[in-house]
Amino acid sequence: MPVITNIEDLKRIYRRRAPKMFYDYAETGSWSEQTFHENSSDFSQIRLRQKVAVDMTNRSTKTQMIGQDVAMPVALAPVGLTGMQHADGEILAARAAEKFGVPFTLSTLSICSIEDVAENTSKPFWLQVYTLKDNDYMRRLIQRAKDAKCSAIVITLDLQLQGQRHKDLKNGLSAPPKPTVATALDLATKWRWGIGMLGTKRRFFGNVIGHVSGVENPASLMDWTSQAFDHSLDWDRVKEIMDMWGGKVILKGILDADDARKAAELGADAIIVSNHGGRQLDGCLSSIRMLPSILEAVGDKVEVHLDSGIRSGQDVLKAIAMGAKSTYIGRAFVYGLGAMGEAGVTKALEVIHMELDKTMALCGERDVHNLGRHNLMVPTDFEGEWV
Repeated sequence: MPVITNIEDLKRIYRRRAPKMFYDYAETGSWSEQTFHENSSDFSQIRLRQKVAVDMTNRSTKTQMIGQDVAMPVALAPVGLTGMQHADGEILAARAAEKFGVPFTLSTLSICSIEDVAENTSKPFWLQVYTLKDNDYMRRLIQRAKDAKCSAIVITLDLQLQGQRHKDLKNGLSAPPKPTVATALDLATKWRWGIGMLGTKRRFFGNVIGHVSGVENPASLMDWTSQAFDHSLDWDRVKEIMDMWGGKVILKGILDADDARKAAELGADAIIVSNHGGRQLDGCLSSIRMLPSILEAVGDKVEVHLDSGIRSGQDVLKAIAMGAKSTYIGRAFVYGLGAMGEAGVTKALEVIHMELDKTMALCGERDVHNLGRHNLMVPTDFEGEWV
């Protein structure tokens, strides 16, 4: 058993064990992947202030997200196709998150269904929803979330159409994989993955197939998906979906101060500063660079969370010290899941928590709520005007 000390260790194991198309699905951005890479590299430009001779006892990383107690300011972000990274992936990730004490967000385009996850967990989770044209499906989806006792929905606003991801197109990404020569050769070396998939019945999009009129198999699903996203989405439609739900709502994909103000005016419980992990509009600024202007725009009118680029507990600390209320990890937990299933997700959370806790102590802080700009050294041009 390899010694795992950081998220990169999990990533290396994940790359060996997951089929290439699903590894590439997670580890890719759109077009040139500039934003995908800068999401992470921009964190390295922010430096930490070391403090010494400070009492480090009785440290706490506990906080809240939209009123929910969490073990640290981290949630598992919605990731589509998680059940293709490892058999029953969404169930395993949800279990790990529940045991650790952080929120799990189920993607609408998950392999395991809402009902699958609800049946295999004991605490409420969150459901991510896209803004789709099929209003009947949207209403049924939200009712299913209510029936499953989901405690919040996360509405994704930045995927009215899909950014071009070259690797997915070249790999012929599908769930399950299409039987091609290239796929067969790749899967022949991924025996752990194959055995797991043979042992589960969950191999298709569980929240869609059988729940949409005329979509009963993968072939009909592809036709539906290509036409499902609502290109005419506007703020009135967002409010309509919020009203359908009637509970706590988080709006994901905010990368502009005016959009942040509008989201706060609509009554969102939180917004997520996110560029979809660099998978949509390539060439936009990283989430951490956009965070200060969005915080300035909304003040304390809405909780501001941050997604995209976090690979360590130090990244979490930097985001919180810059002013975010909480953060999300997507790829970091997928690496763990693809490497070792539920145990891998747990390991990813343990690594991030350890890094957050120790870094906080070495910065002279004992409580995550006390983190602030005084713990950081930020380049003078980091938040400069772009014209």
